[in-house]
Amino acid sequence: MAQIKNTQELLSLTEKLQADKKAANKKVVAVCCGTACQANGALKVQEAFDSELVKQGLADKFDIKPTGCHGFCERGTLVLMHPEKQLYTKVKAEDVAEIVEKTLKNGEIIESHLYDEPGTGKLLATEDTIPFYSNQVRTVLADNGHLNPKSIEDYISNGGFTGLSKSLEMGRDKVIETIKAANLRGRGGGGFPAGIKWEVCKNAAGDQKYVICNADEGDPGAFMDRSIIEGNPQAVIEGLTIAAYAVGANKGFVYVRNEYPLAIEHLIIALDQAREKGLLGDNILGTEFSFDIHINRGGGAFVCGEETALIASVEGRVGEPVRKPPYPAIEGLFGKPTIINNVETLANVALILKNGADWFTSKGTKGSPGTKIFSLVGKVNNTGLVEVETGMTLRDVIFKVGGGILNGRKFKAVQTGGPSGGCLPESKLDVPVDFDTLLAEGSMMGSGGMIVMDDKNCMVDVAKYFLEFLKFESCGKCTTCREGLSKLHMLVTEISEGKGDETTIDLIEELAETVETGSLCALGKTGVNPIKSTLKYFRDEYEAHIKEKRCPAGVCKELITFEITDACTGCMVCKKRCPQSCITGDKKQLHVIDQSNCIKCGVCQDVCKFDAVKVY
Repeated sequence: MAQIKNTQELLSLTEKLQADKKAANKKVVAVCCGTACQANGALKVQEAFDSELVKQGLADKFDIKPTGCHGFCERGTLVLMHPEKQLYTKVKAEDVAEIVEKTLKNGEIIESHLYDEPGTGKLLATEDTIPFYSNQVRTVLADNGHLNPKSIEDYISNGGFTGLSKSLEMGRDKVIETIKAANLRGRGGGGFPAGIKWEVCKNAAGDQKYVICNADEGDPGAFMDRSIIEGNPQAVIEGLTIAAYAVGANKGFVYVRNEYPLAIEHLIIALDQAREKGLLGDNILGTEFSFDIHINRGGGAFVCGEETALIASVEGRVGEPVRKPPYPAIEGLFGKPTIINNVETLANVALILKNGADWFTSKGTKGSPGTKIFSLVGKVNNTGLVEVETGMTLRDVIFKVGGGILNGRKFKAVQTGGPSGGCLPESKLDVPVDFDTLLAEGSMMGSGGMIVMDDKNCMVDVAKYFLEFLKFESCGKCTTCREGLSKLHMLVTEISEGKGDETTIDLIEELAETVETGSLCALGKTGVNPIKSTLKYFRDEYEAHIKEKRCPAGVCKELITFEITDACTGCMVCKKRCPQSCITGDKKQLHVIDQSNCIKCGVCQDVCKFDAVKVY
């Protein structure tokens, strides 16, 4: 692989690769091979396309491209056909022969693979007509359905490393000014302006400086950073290299969770290819700038998402936070000035330097420009990875992009910002999604988790779940976090079991304030958000658990009873599926649950097709 020696050679290679693609005149069939689609057999689908095209004599007309995550994970395996943007969902290897024969060869549309719109059942054939995609504004994720993440040529042909070449021509000061003008705020959760952080590091004393990409994505249900690295690792490499140039660093690290094997695999390949092309290493693009990147694999500790704990882990120490100041930009890795940005932030850096600050600020809000990627999960019809302009309301994200609530149930709450975020009720659905507004409402943008809940979710149980997660993820260094979160979890558990009294809520609120003000790092300081927000917006549910010994949502096992009503047809399905064998009744007769043996598992309600099982 020939090295690129200067900016002109990069431009020439870009033009050549684009001309070669045009001359080949092949249509592209992009097969999503992200983690979720691989779990649905994507690699077998790709292999089937390769062999079937040869079999039907079409190999010279179509290019089968394995890509990163397309975002619509629940509909995998996804197959996107360019340039028509025709999208097939839930494709299996055994479907490929028919797709090649009917669609690729004869132009027929196979309706069984089209997206069917929830509620209307309308079949939509192209990506740009599907609300899940058409209501997004994809910039960082724009190339995920187009590029082969294992091919640096694919990235370069699409303008890759243009941002780096421009940076090297602009000089360090202008690069930082561009990032400041774009008002790029950290997408890892804190929302701190990246340009200011870079400027501090650049001006800090010391010859040795470092840059770190934080890919330690620990939020339950979050997969934004993983999908970016899986689908477009070169964008992250380019962004980190630009950051290194701007602050004067010659060594970088990507701190990535070891639970992300595909992301690590693609990152290793991308780093090797960048070195072979001369885009990492000594004298990049013929300049005096030299830089390389090393991978550090994290062991899965949630607290290592905090920058000082992450630094400790990279250094080989226990991942515990330290008090700030000094901040890492002044005194970080090995005591040297260090910049830490997360994956999404760095992917934006490459785009900003390529397209300019004005391009970036033309999207989103003034205080939070650009786009934000969310993992939209929970009780919503369209779950997956979404990218929207900041300022879009929660209502539009959930009901336009997400397609509304599953099974037509009533929306209850949405939690943003991961386990340290807050839960917002229906009255807040028109709140715009940006850093400052969400914070003011008792939640946060965080790294981008967004969990939607319906009226079957108990908010006491939700708070208990996140407190349980956080108490185990606390590093234990400071007493307020270590003991406070554990005690809060115990008190909320008592309420969920009907053991709370009139003083329990007061004690929870007092303790939450202590944990928030006394904790060393953001894990403890924001770890009380789930309990504070649910008490603020759903206090009536807590009071029902305490005063009435009742769980309104029918979730908390100690406070509910399952009963079979007269709607029972005696089909015997629930009787056969009950793990405790505590349901009696003959065929076509009303069944009865033995309450003394019932473990409140809810299987009977789940399997009943006649809505005959009720919770009281």
